Amino acid sequence: MYLPRTLISHLYQHLMRTNHSQSPPVLILVSLEPDALCACRILTALFRRDYIPHKIQPVSGYNDLANAGEQLVQPMKVQSGGSGGIVVCLGVGGMVDVSTVLGLDNISDGEDPSGGVQVWLIDARRPWNLGNVFAGRPEDALQPVNGNARPRASDVVDGQIQSSYKPRQGGVIVYDDGDIDEEMATEREAFLSLLKMPDVEDDGEVLDDSDGGSETAASVNGERRSKKRKSWSDRDVDDQEEEDEENYRPRQRRRSNSTGTVGSSPTRQPWQQRRGSRSSNGSPSPSQSPRSSPPPPLQPPSPRKLRRRLLRIRRKHEVVLHKYYSKGATYSEPISSLLYSLAEDLGREDNDLLWLAIVGVSSLELYGRSMTGVGISTSLDAGGSAGWGGQRGERIRQVLRDEVRRLNPPDPKEANGERTRGETYGVIPCHGLSPTDTSIQLSPEPRFLLIRHWSLYESMLHSPYLAARLHIWSDVGRKRLHKLLAKMGVSLSQCKQSYTHMDMELKRGLRQSLLKYAPMYGLDGLVPPPASAGRGKEGWGFVRSWGWKACLSAIDVGVIVGAVLEVGKSGIHTDATGKPYDRHDPKREIVDEDGSLENQAWVERFWEAYDALGNIEALKAALPTALHLQRAILRTGTSLIEKRQIRHLRAFRMAVVKEGPDVQLFTHPAALTKLALWVGEAVAEQERDQRGKAGKGGKGMPLVLAGLNEKRGVYVVVGTGGGGGVIDLAARERRRQKIEAKAKRKEERTQERERKREERKERQGSADGNDEEEEEEESEEADEDDSDDDGDEDPLTEKGYGRNRFGNAFQEVVDEINARVRIDSFEHCVVEVKKEDLSGFLENLSMKAVIG
Repeated sequence: MYLPRTLISHLYQHLMRTNHSQSPPVLILVSLEPDALCACRILTALFRRDYIPHKIQPVSGYNDLANAGEQLVQPMKVQSGGSGGIVVCLGVGGMVDVSTVLGLDNISDGEDPSGGVQVWLIDARRPWNLGNVFAGRPEDALQPVNGNARPRASDVVDGQIQSSYKPRQGGVIVYDDGDIDEEMATEREAFLSLLKMPDVEDDGEVLDDSDGGSETAASVNGERRSKKRKSWSDRDVDDQEEEDEENYRPRQRRRSNSTGTVGSSPTRQPWQQRRGSRSSNGSPSPSQSPRSSPPPPLQPPSPRKLRRRLLRIRRKHEVVLHKYYSKGATYSEPISSLLYSLAEDLGREDNDLLWLAIVGVSSLELYGRSMTGVGISTSLDAGGSAGWGGQRGERIRQVLRDEVRRLNPPDPKEANGERTRGETYGVIPCHGLSPTDTSIQLSPEPRFLLIRHWSLYESMLHSPYLAARLHIWSDVGRKRLHKLLAKMGVSLSQCKQSYTHMDMELKRGLRQSLLKYAPMYGLDGLVPPPASAGRGKEGWGFVRSWGWKACLSAIDVGVIVGAVLEVGKSGIHTDATGKPYDRHDPKREIVDEDGSLENQAWVERFWEAYDALGNIEALKAALPTALHLQRAILRTGTSLIEKRQIRHLRAFRMAVVKEGPDVQLFTHPAALTKLALWVGEAVAEQERDQRGKAGKGGKGMPLVLAGLNEKRGVYVVVGTGGGGGVIDLAARERRRQKIEAKAKRKEERTQERERKREERKERQGSADGNDEEEEEEESEEADEDDSDDDGDEDPLTEKGYGRNRFGNAFQEVVDEINARVRIDSFEHCVVEVKKEDLSGFLENLSMKAVIG
C-alpha cells in the first residue's frame, strides 16, 4: 500500500490518538547517511513533543536489516508474544520486499502474517519494489481471490490508501512523494493484473503472431528457462494434454512477489453454463423461445487456446515490470524534505526542523545522488547547488527559501538589517548578529569547500568543481589558479590566511570579482548570479548562526557529518584488537571477512554524527576530520591522474586505489564514492578539453573505482554515472501533454465512429453497402492511428535515459561467473569483490550496459 502526499499526516495523527502509556515503542530503522540521519532527528523531535516512545536502530546494509528483523521486529509479532507495533524504515528497504527481509510474510493457520506489525517505508531510492507499493496488505494474503468474493470496503483502492483508512492490522505502507500517482500508472496496472491472474505454468513456449506473441516477451521468458521446440513425435502427448485440460482449473495462490510472479484470480466459469443462458447475438436461448430457430451456438475456445491467451496477457504485463526494474537506479525527493512536509502538515515546523531538512537536501549533491542515480551532476549557470535535481530540485530549494523567509523575518528595529546580513551586497556571513542569534539566512555561497574554516586558497584548491575545470592536479592548473587570484587583486599571502582574518575590503569585493573574472576560465557557475525579479535568489545557499560560537553553511554541515560517518572523529583505523592498523606489518592477517566488525564500527560512528547534529561544539570538534578527508581525496585523485592509472575500457573508465597513505580511508563506500565523483568530473573535463566534448553524448563516461581493504582481503567497488544528473522536466511535461492530446483525439474518433454506425443502422440501404462503407472508415481510422505513432520522442528525453545501471550490471555478472561477491549496501552501485576475483569481475562487467 502507499500513502499519497495529500494524506501525509494521516497515519501519524492516528498514532497520536491511539498512543498510551502501555503502547510499544516505535522502532526506527535508519540508514547510515546524512539525509536519513536528518530525517531521523526530525521524526524523533516530533515523537518527543507528542510523548511517543521510540527506539532508534542504525542499519548498515541488508544483512544488518535482516538481523534487525530477526532480533527486534519478529519479537513484536503477536504470534511471538508481542503486541504488534510500528516500524519506521528511513532510507532502507525501498528496493526490496521488506516484508520478506524482516520476516513478516510467514502465513500459517490463517493468521495475520505481519503479526500486527505495521511498517512505514520512507525512502528516496528508486525503483520501488512494487510489492511494497501496490501490495503489502496482510488481509490480501489471507483471503484467496474467487469470483464469489464480496468487494472490500474502499479504504484502499489499487494500493492507494484513502482518507477513510484506519490501521487495523499490520502491513507495509509506502510514503509517496508524488511520483507513484503521477508516473507509475502503467506499472500499477501491470502489477495488479498479474496479482489477479491464475497461476499457469509457463514452459517458455513461443507464441505465434495469431496468439499475440512478441519478441520482447521472449526476452523475459528466456531469463526464466530455456525454450523447447516440440517434434512431430510429441503430437500424441499434446492431444492427451488437450483432453486433460478440459477439466483444467488453475490452482490458486495467496500472494504475488514483486518480480511479476502471477498471483491468484477469480475462478473461471464453465463455458457450458454460458452457452445455456444466451446466444451470441443476445437473443433468448432455445428453451425460452422455441418458435424461432436460433443460430448455431459459438464454439468456445479450447482450454489450450485459453491458456495461450492468458500467457500472452501475462507476458505483456511482465515486460512492463521488467522494463521498470531494468531502467536503473535513481533518486527522488530527499526523505528529510518529506518528513519536514509531515511536520508542516502537523503545524510543528520551526527553525530547528527546517535546518535539518536543509542539511539533508544539501547533502545529496555531495554524494552525487541525482535523478539519474549516483553520478556527477550537470551544473547550471546559477551556481551553488542549482544543478542538483534539475527543475524539481530547484523547486524543493525554493520552498525551503520561502520557509527561511517566513520563519526568519527581518528585525524591524534594524534599519540596515538586510545589508548586515549580506543578502543585498552578496557578502557571505561568517558570524551571528548577536550572542543569541540562531537564525537561518540566505547566502550567495560560492562553490568553495569549507571556506569559513579554511583559507581562501585551500578552499578553492579542494573544491571539486574548481579543481576539475582548472586541472588543479597539475602544475599548469595551479598556475591558472594563481592567475585567477591575481586578476581578482588577491595576493597569495592574503588568500593563504584564514578567511575570517582576511581584509574586509577583499571579502566585500570577492563575489563581484568572481562574477567578473571566473567566466574567463570556464567557471560560469562558480558563484550564484545577482538576485533578480525573474529568477529570485536561485542558487543561493543556506547559513545558520549559533550566536558568536559558529556560523556554518548547510553544505559545511553535510561535509562534516558525512566525514564522521565515513571516517569517525579520530580518523584512525584500528584492527580487531583495537590497535592502529599498520598495512606494512609483515605479520598482518586478514580479519573480519564477513564485515561484521566493520559494520559495528560504522554503527558507532552513527551515534557520533547523531549527537553532532544537535550539538554545535561536537560539530566543531569533528571539523578536522572533514578537512583531513578532503585533503586525502585531492591527494589520491591527483596521484591517479598523474600516474595515468585510469584505464579506458569499452563501457566505462576504471581505476584501482591499492597503495598510498590514504588507502584505508576509502574502504568506506561513501568516502570511495566521493573520490570517484572527484575523479569522474576531472576525467570528463579532460575529455572535453581534448575532444571538444565529453564521452557518452557530452555527459561523460561512467567510472568504476575499486578501493582495497587489506584487513578483509576485498575490494570495495563503486560505479558512478557519467553525468546527466539534470532531467529536463519541461520536456517530460510536454511529452505527457502530447500523449494526453493523442488519447483525447483517439477518444473523439471513437465517439465519431460510434455515431456514424448508429446513423448507418437508421438509414435504409443494402447490408453490403454498409459493410463496405464501414470497412473504408476503419481503414482510414487505422491510417490516422499509425500517423499519430510516427512522431517518436527524442531518446534523450525518454524516461530512464542516462540512469545508473551498475546495480543491474553487478547482478548480471554475479549470475554469470563464479566470483566471490558480496552485495550488501543499500546503494546498489556498490559491491564487494574478493581480492583474487577482481580482474575477472571487471572483465565481465566491461561487456554490460551500465547506463540506461
